[in-house]
Amino acid sequence: MRITFHVERSIKVFDYLCAMFREYDVIVVGAGHAGCEAAAAAANMGSSTLLITMNMQTIGQMSCNPAMGGIAKGQIVREIDAMGGYSGIVSDRSMVQFRMLNRSKGPAMWSPRTQNDRMLFAGEWRSMLEKTPNLDFWQDTITNLLIENNQVVGVKTSMGIDIRAKAVVLTNGTFLNGLIHIGEKNFGGGRAGEKAAYGLTEQLVTLGFEAGRMKTGTPPRIDGRSLDYTKMERQEGDVDVVGFSYKNLPKPEKQLCCWITHTHQGVHDILREGFDKSPMFSGRIKGLGPRYCPSVEDKIDRFADKDSHQLFIEPEGWNTVEIYVNGFSTSLPEDIQHRALRAVPGFENMKMFRPGYAIEYDYFPPTQLKNTLETKLIKNLFFAGQINGTTGYEEAACQGLMAGINAHQNAKHKEAFTLQRNEAYIGVLIDDLITKGTEEPYRMFTSRAEYRILLRQDNADIRLTEKSHKLGLAEEDRLKRLDQKVAGMNELKKFFKEYSVSPEELNGVLASVNSAELKQKLKLEKVLARPNVDIALLEKGVLPLHEMRQQFDNEIFESAEIEMKYESYIQKEVELADKMLRLEDIRLNPDFDYSDLKSLSIEARQKLAKLRPETLGQASRISGVSPADVQVLMVRLGRL
Repeated sequence: MRITFHVERSIKVFDYLCAMFREYDVIVVGAGHAGCEAAAAAANMGSSTLLITMNMQTIGQMSCNPAMGGIAKGQIVREIDAMGGYSGIVSDRSMVQFRMLNRSKGPAMWSPRTQNDRMLFAGEWRSMLEKTPNLDFWQDTITNLLIENNQVVGVKTSMGIDIRAKAVVLTNGTFLNGLIHIGEKNFGGGRAGEKAAYGLTEQLVTLGFEAGRMKTGTPPRIDGRSLDYTKMERQEGDVDVVGFSYKNLPKPEKQLCCWITHTHQGVHDILREGFDKSPMFSGRIKGLGPRYCPSVEDKIDRFADKDSHQLFIEPEGWNTVEIYVNGFSTSLPEDIQHRALRAVPGFENMKMFRPGYAIEYDYFPPTQLKNTLETKLIKNLFFAGQINGTTGYEEAACQGLMAGINAHQNAKHKEAFTLQRNEAYIGVLIDDLITKGTEEPYRMFTSRAEYRILLRQDNADIRLTEKSHKLGLAEEDRLKRLDQKVAGMNELKKFFKEYSVSPEELNGVLASVNSAELKQKLKLEKVLARPNVDIALLEKGVLPLHEMRQQFDNEIFESAEIEMKYESYIQKEVELADKMLRLEDIRLNPDFDYSDLKSLSIEARQKLAKLRPETLGQASRISGVSPADVQVLMVRLGRL
């Protein structure tokens, strides 16, 4: 009787738990940067959304360095913000330092970067998500997907609960079969102190997905009170704090200082003592690590001719002494890490909070995805973030945003939303992933974008806010701010085209930068086109321009100046983009038999049959598909 009672009661509890969850429009699995953006996007667009995470206390966690943005990554954060995402706002509200990188180079290279308070960053993410309508939370682990007729219809949790949904977004980060390595020791984990996730990879492989292994790493965390900063170089933040968000949020009144120090041959010699116990060199780690963010032992091995490497000493927040040693990612034994760091200038009395480690995890080659980030094999199933083979918070966050948007669109039977390579770094990243794939963690660089003069950090709102507003993401006030900005820029550009400046007004300031004197009146835009001449200089001599400074903010002046000085370059990129877009308009039949088209090269036939590009433009960017192959396809389609 007692056994029967317990069984019946268990069944009733299970049935109650399953019934507790209505069917959602979208379920997002994982609450890292990709998952948070995916959940926010789907919910803000009107989908009933459930965010499932293994630990509610680590939502929006900065697993690696306490910073957002940087080269090309900063452009991505600004694009996310222009699209109505949260990453820029969270970053601005939690920043401890701001720098605009590459100011000495052309504006296409300018990249915003923030150092952030790690705990405040995660707290801001959770607070914003909890204030988002249509968004529910559940703490649990997903062990299986519910699949019916090659379509995902929900998830099964480790508690045995089935939760149904019209679309599912997987953003599992480094947790799928995660394995942490420190020297000769290894143990399961998704990151330090958190367990790995098991079951999903195995199910996806049985469904026909191809899986692989990648690795990433993190440096030791240090007690900042034990460091001697007098032996390091100071790295202050910018006086003019721009930030990421176009909402023009309040800026911090003070900033924390970062520091720079260097390794030397003595440090390298100590590190080499542990190479025989390194999981990377011994072969215990099978996955490939990020080429452009290598471990310190990898740097010493690959660049043996260098006797020094830069280390960036980054504070973890306002109210902690914890320090992140950027540039010292390692999986060597703890004692080797400790001894080597103590040989670094300023670290002689260093105390360690925790050692660095490497982590191996499962990923799924992204060529298995459509350009919406929906999988080709299972309808309404989306992948975003490190599960697609990328590295970095920013790369993950923008994928989450796009996956969340398209999960909503699918759930509501609406048209898919994508961004082209000439519209956003987000478009470049996703196109690279689905057409070229990646065998090592993919990181965004400005060099990956062929239209980078169009994809500047200052104009992400002009490029994307109107698109986002039409989707229902960007609020009305963002559109109003954009209209005011564009109107101000147009007024400034009109003034420069129409105003003739005299030699008396400008020759004095032109001489200060060794620019040739004016012989007669000249349109102001012609003077601005000169090297070493900018609006700030012209203001010193042109009184009406100085008065306009009171009318418009610096953002308007900066964007207008860039568009005027680089007008010819911008126009050339627009023309090139227009030509390439013609290929994007040519759709390819998903069922086309490429093996039957003998005029194609063998490699092209194999690649096209496997990847199934949706457009001729995508086909042209697949490695192994030559311009001659593209011409063959155009002839076959009757376009030549």
